Order: sequence, then structure tokens, then C-alpha cells
Amino acid sequence: MSHKTWGGRFSGATDTRVEAFTESISYDRRLFRHDIRASQAHARMLAEVGLLTAEEADGIVAALDAIGVEIERDEFAFSIQLEDIHTHIERALIERLGDVGRKLHTGRSRNDQVVTDVKLWVRDSLDALDGLLKELQQALLVAAEGNRKLVLPGYTHMQRAQPVLAAHYFLAYVEKYQRDRERLADCRKRVNVLPLGAAALAGTSLPIDRDSVRRQLGFDALAANSLDVSSDRDFLLEFVFDLSVVALHLSGWAEEWILWTTTEFGFLDLPDAFCTGSSIMPHKKNPDVLELIRGKSARVTADLQQLMVLVKGLPLAYNRDLQEDKVALFDAFDTVAASLELAAPLVRESRFRAEVIAARLEDGFLDATTLMEFCILQGVPMRAAHEAVGKLVRLCEERRCRLADLPPEVYESVSAGLSNGVYKVLGVANALAAFQSVGSTAPAEVERQLMAWRTRID
Repeated sequence: MSHKTWGGRFSGATDTRVEAFTESISYDRRLFRHDIRASQAHARMLAEVGLLTAEEADGIVAALDAIGVEIERDEFAFSIQLEDIHTHIERALIERLGDVGRKLHTGRSRNDQVVTDVKLWVRDSLDALDGLLKELQQALLVAAEGNRKLVLPGYTHMQRAQPVLAAHYFLAYVEKYQRDRERLADCRKRVNVLPLGAAALAGTSLPIDRDSVRRQLGFDALAANSLDVSSDRDFLLEFVFDLSVVALHLSGWAEEWILWTTTEFGFLDLPDAFCTGSSIMPHKKNPDVLELIRGKSARVTADLQQLMVLVKGLPLAYNRDLQEDKVALFDAFDTVAASLELAAPLVRESRFRAEVIAARLEDGFLDATTLMEFCILQGVPMRAAHEAVGKLVRLCEERRCRLADLPPEVYESVSAGLSNGVYKVLGVANALAAFQSVGSTAPAEVERQLMAWRTRID
């Protein structure tokens, strides 16, 4: 018999250039555990419905275990002539069991087999990513606890805006990564629907029990439409979109910390173990890991685009184009997972330069918005207060002083009686203490959020 799974229809050998062009074993071999697991569940089901004997099913399950061990130990021979991991495993099974091995593919197609394997792989990857994101959240929470008294300048448009507690800053990323975890968890619901049993596109006339396979593999539901199954890659688009959002969150954080390590900012010291030097400038300590986390986000975004273009315009049902989905899928996951594995220790081991930050904290009029809001509380209309404080800032720039340095008569010129109490809201410490709203950087509110996240993450 032909070593191809489809050789009976053909009279001649496949051109070697075609074999090289169409192979996917060079990258889909990483699905071997999932292919074996799904095949074992399928074999047990075939025995339950009488399409295999119990002895045949037991022999197949045992042989598949042995094949898996060989692959794990790198003792398994791969060849592009066998195209993909599914064919390799089936051929190895036939070599061991003969006709019994040839019975395994009863009631299934490579179309539903492939998408089942990929769903199993994605499901495991979702769980792994959730663990990595949780670890990063825990590192951020520890950093928030350890820097709870540190005040940072907050920025919009990369210009100093208002003061924020460092703990508030770290919790902002805890929130972002929580949404990432929730998106991944929601994606898992659509991943966890069993395709196997749809066969090529129309189902099968054999008396298979799809629900038995569903229970064995831990899927929540059965795919309802066999025609939809083999062409469905929605779950991959969703998964890689979620990965791209994680990558973008990591990229934004990396960009901030790259800036904060510069001499111009001087906010942050990175651990030596996560930096590199220069081949010509002996003084350099470069944030290469952060730069690559930022740079690699482009790959993940490109992987999403590649998948979207891949499925655009494909007719029902299966088309060989879909073989290309795994290249982008694996790359997106590998890139994000590697970035997350480095992000958590970077957060844990980096240190803020509190004295450098404090030395310039009063620069940039971080209390200007609080002053405007104080004016509003004194009865000055918001737009009038905004304009008045803007003029005061310009006056300070001319005099090279801070808002707190302006004499009382200047504030009286804005509104009678304004100088009474205005100095209690000026300066970074006073401005910070003035915050009240839920979700703000008010010290009491940040403490409440810290307590909530301690319970939520642990």
C-alpha cells in the first residue's frame, strides 16, 4: 500500500518538489501529544460502538503511547514524504499493528482530526497563558505594595499631567492583564467545542458516538454543523487577536520603562541580568529585553493579519490553504509566552530611583488641575477656572516659580477669597490628598484597590 493516506486514487508517485512544498511536519510535529490523545479517545469510542473490538482498541491506545514516548525522546524518524504529524503517527501505528492500525481512521477525516488537535493545543496554550499572566499580575501587585508611598508624575501626551501613586500605576497594568485573562477565558468557551466526528464535511454514515469522545477529551459541547467544522478557524482568529492585545499591553509597558531608564528620566534601574552592553561603548547598559518585547509585538500583530488574510474568501469547506494557519498561530503564542516569562522577573527585580523622582516631582505643574477644581468648589465656572489657572501657569513660567510660590493677591485677583485655603491644595502632596473619586489615585482608594486585588489574585 502507498505510504500516502490517499494513494489508492493515483497511479504515479508524487513529485519530490510537491512533497517539499506541501509538507507541514517541520512545524506541526508539536501537535503530536494532542493527536495521540484525540486518537486514543477516538479508538475507545470505536470499540464502544462495535467498530473495533476492545482488544483492538487497547492495542491501539498502547501503541500510540509508545509512539509518543519515541517522539518525546527524539527517537522518531520524520520524513516530508509523510506530510504531517497525523500521517506520521498513523503510519507508525500501522507498522506496529498492521490492519488493526489501519482501522483507527474509521469515521473521521484529517479535516476534523486536524482542527480537533489544534483546538486541544490552543486549549492547553490558553491555560498556560493564563498562568503566565497571573504571575505577572502577582509581580505587579508586589511592586505596588513595595512602592505604595512613592509618587510619580503621571503623563498625557508624554507631558507631565497630574501626580499618581506608584501603586496606582502598577495596578493599572494589573487591570489591563486581568482583561487579557478574561478575553482568553472567553475565547476558551468557543475553543472548547468538539469538531471530531464531522468527518470530511458532511458527517459519516457509521454509528459513531461523538459525545463519548467529547467526554473523554473534556470538551463542553459538540460542534453542531459538520460543514462548518473543517473550515472553522474563527477560534484561531480570536485567540491570536487576544494574543496581540497582550503583546500590545506588554509593548506599551516596555516603552515606558525604556524611557524611564534613560538619563533624561532617571526613574528606574533595571537588573543587569536583563540588560546588555555595547560592543564599542563600555559605559552602556541597554534595555534590550524591553526593546525586544516592544519589537516582538509587531510579529504578533502581523501573525493576526496573516491569519485574517489567509481565511478571506475561502469557500466551504476545507481548503489546503488552512495548513498555513499553524505557522502564524505557533509564532504568536511562542512570542507572547516568551515575553511574559521575562516580564514578571523584570517587574520583580527592577528598582525605582525614589530620590531622583522626588527631586523633580514639583516640576511641571502637577497641581494645576487640582487648583482648577478648587476654584470650581469656590463657585468659579469650570471654563473660567480653566482659563484662569492657565494664565497663572503662564505667570509662573515667566517668574520661574511654582503655583505654590505665587502670593495671595494673585489668587484674590482670580476670585475674591480664593487665597483662603488655596495653599492647602497646592504642591504634589496636597494635590494627591485632594483626590476623592472611586478608581482614582487617592491614597485611601489605592489602599482599597490593593486590598481587593490581594484577595482576587491570591
